[in-house]
Amino acid sequence: MKKYFLIISCIFSCVQLMAQVKTKAKSRPVAGLALVSGKGIYEKYCLTCHQADGGGVPNMNPPLIKTSYVLGDKTRLIKVVLNGFSESVDIDGESYSNVMPSHDFLKDQEIAAVLTYVRKNFTNKAGPITTAQVKAVRATNKKKT
Repeated sequence: MKKYFLIISCIFSCVQLMAQVKTKAKSRPVAGLALVSGKGIYEKYCLTCHQADGGGVPNMNPPLIKTSYVLGDKTRLIKVVLNGFSESVDIDGESYSNVMPSHDFLKDQEIAAVLTYVRKNFTNKAGPITTAQVKAVRATNKKKT
């Protein structure tokens, strides 16, 4: 009888443990997944100019560390990725002269992922950017052109 009780207890414990693992997997934030793919997108398209640490290159490529562009208006940040910069830009009192090409070839989800990654890394602590926000800005951009 004790054997059966022990076996049933072990089975019950295993079932509870599996249920907890499934619950934790389901409760992981989608933003966490965005950070993983966002990092890959950053490494592929952004790292060369903005550097591995997000520090940029003085007077050429702006840093992504606690700047008003990164932490501020999400629409403006999305437009930077969609449209790029073709002339010098002043960011937080510093001037940067390197051209940033448009990255409008990226999917809305990819832009949301990379911008969320940037806004949550390099000592930044800003909220995510959603695919819906990127889609809305892209739609507005198309109407203007």
